[in-house]
Amino acid sequence: MLTGDLGVLGHQIVTEFFENDGIDMRQNYQDCGMLLYDIQRQDMHAGASGCGCSASVLCGYLLRQMEENHLKKILFAPTGALLSPTSSFQGESIPSVCHAVTIEKC
Repeated sequence: MLTGDLGVLGHQIVTEFFENDGIDMRQNYQDCGMLLYDIQRQDMHAGASGCGCSASVLCGYLLRQMEENHLKKILFAPTGALLSPTSSFQGESIPSVCHAVTIEKC
């Protein structure tokens, strides 16, 4: 399972949510932002562009991994924020979107 770009903080939150329900995600969950950036050298905090990270990792890495038979099935859940300067300045919450897609090599 891969999320778009929740970054280190979001990855930790998702992992904890699943752990609270008795599901250990550590072996089967990654975040595209964490794969794209060098966490040790780049100050990324909570991530960057969910759509940019998702597209880059899917097209530049994951599909190749499937083509080379390293992966057979992916649950791809690209995440993104629907940012509006007006809403932010008014103190409103930032809505987000996520569509889960299963990609499987036959």
